[in-house]
Amino acid sequence: MNILKSIKDLTIYERVIWISSLILILTSFVLFESSDYLTVIASLVGATALIFVGKGDAIGQLLTIVFALLYAIISFGFRYYGEMLTYLAMTAPSALVAMINWLRHPYTKREVAVSKIQGKQWFFLMISAVVVTIILGFILSELGTTNLMFSTLSVTTSYLASMLTIFRSRYYAIAYALNDIILIILWILATMENINYMPMIICFIIFLVNDTYGYIHWKVMEERQQKDRT
Repeated sequence: MNILKSIKDLTIYERVIWISSLILILTSFVLFESSDYLTVIASLVGATALIFVGKGDAIGQLLTIVFALLYAIISFGFRYYGEMLTYLAMTAPSALVAMINWLRHPYTKREVAVSKIQGKQWFFLMISAVVVTIILGFILSELGTTNLMFSTLSVTTSYLASMLTIFRSRYYAIAYALNDIILIILWILATMENINYMPMIICFIIFLVNDTYGYIHWKVMEERQQKDRT
């Protein structure tokens, strides 16, 4: 994996989305006079990761691991223990597994082969999501997690997104988009107590836009790859 070559492979449209995302994050950091540099760094890494994940490039999963570790630290600071546990115990390991799986199933050198999920896999996903949500929801309650309901919902959507990413399904982006919406709500609640978290709201709004693009691009990838195989 070479990030410089991955950047070179970005289309003009993808570069516009990426650079615009970085500018908006930095602008929000300056405008709201945030002193939380870790938040802005995490946001920049996360926005970059989503561009490459949306392109089907495995390097996006490597950046996702970095973002997960940074975001877990930020979440711990506001007692969002659900977010901390989700990103440390689920998102980061899943991104590692997804990166390995993507590298083992390439369509081109920097594009993963898209896969379709079968009925049994969907059944496993739904059942396991319920089990994970119940278990972690109980743990989060015992830990006194802030905004418990939204934190628990975030566990569900994050789990589904992580698993769908491993399975190389385009529906990963829908799960992440739902998670983005939940996280926007969570960080709005956090910002009401501490304005320094405002960049996190901007971050996840940008993530929502990028995940929407990711779904569209993966759909195009899937159709193109199916056409090439026939």
